[in-house]
Amino acid sequence: MRIPTPRVRELRVNPTEAERTAWYLLRDRRLEAKFHRQCRIENWVVDFYCFEHRLAIELDGGVHSQPRQMQKDAAKGHYLRTPGVTLLRIPNGLVLGDPEEFVRKIQQAIKVRIDHGDTSKRPLTRPATAGESAVAGHPLPKGEGCGFTSRRG
Repeated sequence: MRIPTPRVRELRVNPTEAERTAWYLLRDRRLEAKFHRQCRIENWVVDFYCFEHRLAIELDGGVHSQPRQMQKDAAKGHYLRTPGVTLLRIPNGLVLGDPEEFVRKIQQAIKVRIDHGDTSKRPLTRPATAGESAVAGHPLPKGEGCGFTSRRG
């Protein structure tokens, strides 16, 4: 089930303290990469996503240690890895308690993507399934991801 746009907007408007802190550190290309917050990728929403490096960041609070949530997190991770997205899970406590280490972890993940050629040698599209059309230069089908669509609505 696709997450409705109003729900994604609500997530952007009502961030957790950790998301607010992380966004302050990630926004405006402060890490020389453009991040989007509360980015919808088909049926999933990731806290932050960088298209250029295909890097998704999830901030995990206490709820992520519950068995049901761990299953959802595993499914999300598997889905995102399929088209070559790197999913970086970071505890809320790290963002709030050691923001410098949070930044270092993201910089390291970006460096690994660049050093391994993951951002330029592998195709940025995943194979289109029936009824989808893959857009060149974008890892998702046309109209998917971050709530951007060709129509206003």
